[in-house]
Amino acid sequence: MTVSGNKSAAIVAAAPTTTLVKSGAGLLARITFNKPVATGVVTVYDALTATGTPIAIITTPASPMPVTLEYGIEFATGLCIVTATAAQDITVVYQ
Repeated sequence: MTVSGNKSAAIVAAAPTTTLVKSGAGLLARITFNKPVATGVVTVYDALTATGTPIAIITTPASPMPVTLEYGIEFATGLCIVTATAAQDITVVYQ
């Protein structure tokens, strides 16, 4: 889906997983936790794999509610999302 130049990728992970959302440079606009799981951890990398320095490490609170986190930050190599410790239903919006 594209809105105002943005694209989105839905990640519905039944188990911890690593997802390459985009290769190459771009902009991470936002991440929406559609159905957050308590104490789940999502790590966002400027990379093609789960290596290097994270852009963000997000830990869901013990009493989670659906939420959208706005970022507006650039990445150079790629956008890689890692879900760990719990299943997650998230949407990543990027350019």
